[in-house]
Amino acid sequence: MELDYSNIDPELRPALDFLPAELDLITRETLHATRAVLAAAPAPDVETDVEVTEQIIAGPGGDLRLLIYRSPVAEGGPGVLWLHGGGYILGAVDDDRARLVAESLGCTAVSVDYRLAPEHPFPAAVEDAYAALCWLAGNAGALGVDAERLSIAGLSAGAGLTAGLALLNRDRGGPAVAFQLLLSPMLDNLHDTASGRIVNHPTWSRQTSLNAWEMYLDGTPGLDASPYAAPSRATDLSGLPEAYVSVGAEDLFRDECIDYARRLHEHGVATELAVFPGMYHVAENFAPQARVCQRLHGSYLRALADGLGVSRGAADGS
Repeated sequence: MELDYSNIDPELRPALDFLPAELDLITRETLHATRAVLAAAPAPDVETDVEVTEQIIAGPGGDLRLLIYRSPVAEGGPGVLWLHGGGYILGAVDDDRARLVAESLGCTAVSVDYRLAPEHPFPAAVEDAYAALCWLAGNAGALGVDAERLSIAGLSAGAGLTAGLALLNRDRGGPAVAFQLLLSPMLDNLHDTASGRIVNHPTWSRQTSLNAWEMYLDGTPGLDASPYAAPSRATDLSGLPEAYVSVGAEDLFRDECIDYARRLHEHGVATELAVFPGMYHVAENFAPQARVCQRLHGSYLRALADGLGVSRGAADGS
């Protein structure tokens, strides 16, 4: 089954002509070349008054690097643990969305440089995330963060990792978390859905995703994958933080995200689901000024603000 590209929002189509060829298909053999291309891409030049500092903490695999994004008005405000995207095999801790969250909500956001597969397969990433969450909660006072208003958040694989962290944190009786923000989460190692069986999704194809899952899981456990790795495998979603789940209508992950949001609701977790028409996977990375991408940004910032008790005006930029 193939994607009908005419369903993609017209404002999002031009960006597809400029995607690096290395994103067409990522394998173990091409991964290092893909990482090199993405690392060489210029960082966005953003004017901001958000302060960024580095913190090294003791992680389960050794030193764990965190970047702390702090708004000038963050004192006494909420804290957001941010987990970057990249299919569990790519991505970097210096993520502009962490800055955007800190700036828009007037809060402190902590981005985690979790270990990547295949060099460090599951459970390395989620254990790093859990260690960072415990550090954030334990140092909330020193950071000027309200420990009663902590959120975990992420994009794509980072959002899948966020969902896995929510499950792990619940089962371990870890720090109180008020909200989980799941932006286009990578949840299902099987992609056995209508959208997941489409082979030619732009930016993140089915085969690339299955390859990434194989690297992250260090094999193909199928239905036996740990729910802390593939949250779609979880059977009990009760007792989790309130959630916001977003996904594009033309995203490989569409149906697994819709199903996960539905099951969260069925297990008593207050959940907002937002499906954006015409959007392929993380289109906002490639066409941030498109109207649908602007709607996405506004939607999740307002949801996060509401979940953390931040004034709506802060999230709206007013």
